[in-house]
Amino acid sequence: MKIKPDEKEKVEQFWKVHSYIAGSYDKVEGFQNLNKEIEKSESGTQANRLFYLALPPSVFAPVTSNIKAACMGKKGWTRVIVEKPFGKDLASSEALSSHLSALFCENQLYRIDHYLGKEMVQNLMILRFGNRVWGPIWNRDSIAAVQLTFKEPFGTQGRGGYFDEFGIIRDVLQNHVLQMLTLVAMEKPASTSAEDIRNEKVKVLKSISKLTMEDSVLGQYVGDPNGTGDAKDGYLDDPTVPKDSSTPTFACCVLYIKNERWDGVPFIVKGGKALNERKAEIRIQFRDVPGDIFVPGMIQRNELVIRVQPNEAVYFKMMTKTPGMSFSAEETELDLTYGSRYKGVVMPEAYERLILDVFAGNQMHFVRTDELSEAWRIFTPLLHRIERERPSCIPYVYGRSVVVPTYMEGSVVVPTGIAGAVVVPYMYGRVSSCT
Repeated sequence: MKIKPDEKEKVEQFWKVHSYIAGSYDKVEGFQNLNKEIEKSESGTQANRLFYLALPPSVFAPVTSNIKAACMGKKGWTRVIVEKPFGKDLASSEALSSHLSALFCENQLYRIDHYLGKEMVQNLMILRFGNRVWGPIWNRDSIAAVQLTFKEPFGTQGRGGYFDEFGIIRDVLQNHVLQMLTLVAMEKPASTSAEDIRNEKVKVLKSISKLTMEDSVLGQYVGDPNGTGDAKDGYLDDPTVPKDSSTPTFACCVLYIKNERWDGVPFIVKGGKALNERKAEIRIQFRDVPGDIFVPGMIQRNELVIRVQPNEAVYFKMMTKTPGMSFSAEETELDLTYGSRYKGVVMPEAYERLILDVFAGNQMHFVRTDELSEAWRIFTPLLHRIERERPSCIPYVYGRSVVVPTYMEGSVVVPTGIAGAVVVPYMYGRVSSCT
């Protein structure tokens, strides 16, 4: 744990109120003992219970059944936080959802995705619907493409056995990145209530077609012979990973939202491990200026960039006159970097926000059953095809970007290595890499 010097006393107080009960996931007797221990602390007239299931998905069913049988609170609310993964595909997710809905009401279930607790992700609502300037241009007429990126500079770090069962698509794209996409693309909700917001997110997901292999690029990192430490090892060098694994550690997919606002606009979602940097961002690229009167190539496309991590920021890339005697243009930025603008402001961790939301009964930043189902509907066909055909992933060197080899005017053709190619509109000037 990262503990600041002035927090040590609070941490000690925190641990003093903890106790531990040993038991088996599938034996109700252990949960009966847990219930007795909890009751010792419930001396008042009201007491609430919160269960956090940071557990292997294989034990969700017996644990929740035993909680329902032996541990429900009698003096207040009982709520259950479920940590991802919420299944492995549409069928397993729906089986889990059916099991949970038979035990608990929807307002008792909190499917946690910590990205929904991040400052800049929560800022999307204010940014979009609290500023008049974006409303008229937040659509297919003004926006050329949207790119959502998740990059990690490290590999599996010894947990490859777990990762190999899920892969980068299940680990990142189907949840973190797709949640950000819904907040970028959704219509203005009737209010800021949890249900109104989640209703609009579900509408976006329902408008997205199932993802295909032809709209995807898959990669798997290999070791850097000139690297140091973990960088020398590729994914298949992890002793916990099967030597013939075809699980992707990088994926780039193009999604289309078939509605009036977004028809024809590519939403490019990308995620990967062992890349060149740590970054999560949303990049919205606007269309070319019509009737450009300047020297060809001088005027670049405007972009709105929301940097989720690290160093939270919102900046707008725009053209301005180069200072001096010349009449040429150059690109500059209107930059709101939080570390500079809000010096001294302590922003809570994502989990802090979300757990507080659970205490307050606020489900705005949690995933609803139908939302989860639609997300799996989009990705399941691609996941099943990968598992069935075991395609060869494009190798990329640990610590580097995934290089795009082929170019076209206005777009970039990326071989998938499986079935044809995917055409991805370039995001700024000339694209040099898929990351």
